Amino acid sequence: MIVWVLVAALALPVPVAVPEAVPPTPGQGMAVPPPLQAQLQAEVIDPARGDLDRLQRLVRFMDDGERGLGLQYREDATRTVAEAYLDRQANCVTYTLVFLALARLAGLEAYPQEIEEILSWQQLGDIVYRSNHVNVRVHVGRRHYLVDVGGDSVIARRPAKRISMQRALAQYYNNRAVVLLSEQRMPAALAHAAIALELDPDYPTTWSNTGVLRLRSGDRSGAERAYLTALRLDPDNASALFNLVGLYQRSGDRGREALLRKRLEKVEQKDPFHHFLLAVEYEKRGDGAHAVERYLRAIRLHDGEHRFYSGLARAYLLDGDPRRARKALERALSLARDGDSRASYQARLEQLRASP
Repeated sequence: MIVWVLVAALALPVPVAVPEAVPPTPGQGMAVPPPLQAQLQAEVIDPARGDLDRLQRLVRFMDDGERGLGLQYREDATRTVAEAYLDRQANCVTYTLVFLALARLAGLEAYPQEIEEILSWQQLGDIVYRSNHVNVRVHVGRRHYLVDVGGDSVIARRPAKRISMQRALAQYYNNRAVVLLSEQRMPAALAHAAIALELDPDYPTTWSNTGVLRLRSGDRSGAERAYLTALRLDPDNASALFNLVGLYQRSGDRGREALLRKRLEKVEQKDPFHHFLLAVEYEKRGDGAHAVERYLRAIRLHDGEHRFYSGLARAYLLDGDPRRARKALERALSLARDGDSRASYQARLEQLRASP
């Protein structure tokens, strides 16, 4: 479900000497192996009765482990189409590219979409990652259909928007660069990032990530240029601002650090995910009052997200206010659409109502 966005390079380890990965060309990355083409023809194209039936068969084909690909979701599985066919693993980028490649062969009108801001982050070692999400929209007659792997777990700030195939492919190379960075294979990581920039030079995410790669390679001036390019393309790009603040802090440039830190703080104050993450941190510390405050700010900026209200209910309980906790859970229940979340909220509500 991820398109990796690097938001911190906290240290500069020495790269290790390992065999380097040669990036595939975009054509190689999207190439459909002949055995897969034959299987697609037999299971999807030949038996289909019209475009909608072909789409339904293709969706089943992607997930069916017996008569189809049986792709298994794995967050770090950034693969070419051929690699996904061999190991049957895919994240959202790979799933999207495989689906688009097969849809084209099946004669379906499909295109990639991106959700630029989702609530997903993690820290691995000394690097913090935020992520975007991609999926596919298919036109059949006058109707549109969404094909999405992992979309149920995505908390999105804005709706998905159509992107070019160049950007979708750039995200493959961007993700591979991040994986290679985690393995400290810097020349290969930079080679993949370079192809991503060639494919889509106006994508600020890749420029910001390239800055991290250059910094990790000891090229501070190259890192600064990459971050500044990302900010020229997107002045409110939080990742580039965060990384550039850190760069100036380490270099002792207090003036530019302070200026950009103010810009970063303004961006963060308008970001509901920033407040949500702070609320979670306050929860972990047992500070219910501050957690409530941050959840409420997140809700004011992005109402309608049931998981924000679920967190608010926990915070109210932590702060000793079960009445408001019940109201927050009732709101979460009214907003939730998936069965698992609704069942969880209903059970928590019943437990609260049974409490004295």
